[in-house]
Amino acid sequence: MSDDRLYPDEVAGSFPAPPTTFEDREGRDIRIAPYGTDDREALVEMYVGFDPADRAQGIPPSSERRVRDWLDVILGEGYSVIASHGDDIAGHAALVQDTEGDAYELAIFVTQEYQRAGIGGKLLRHLLGYGREQGIECVWLTVERWNTAAVSLYEKVGFEKSGSESFELEMALRLSD
Repeated sequence: MSDDRLYPDEVAGSFPAPPTTFEDREGRDIRIAPYGTDDREALVEMYVGFDPADRAQGIPPSSERRVRDWLDVILGEGYSVIASHGDDIAGHAALVQDTEGDAYELAIFVTQEYQRAGIGGKLLRHLLGYGREQGIECVWLTVERWNTAAVSLYEKVGFEKSGSESFELEMALRLSD
């Protein structure tokens, strides 16, 4: 690893790889699958309609043009999985290659109407399984320290705290040796 981040010595537990279908806590059939180019317009629509209160650290961007530019970057430099309910995208999770090394930064978003239904945890685990299949060794993320639900989910999956800024917490996970 060429970046200066600290990663756990131990490899995290096993993670399932997509695709999968499951019933969320609201009784909806949710499908998780790797991102495909056919998903692009629905993904743009999901992000353009994203609740401003759920934006963190400036992402996702708020205008359609900026969403499209941002997606060009994250979809072009990593791996993504999509959670869908029928024709609607309920969530998106991505591993984006770090510019300073072989590690990948994690980003995950679940739309307001699908939150607190168990989708985020499944989406995260399947993204990590997909990343492991792609040969990714290390994953990191930043989260606002007061987002206790997200921090708890990340810890439950196996992320460990690796650093902190004034309002952000950095967490890391090792997928393989």
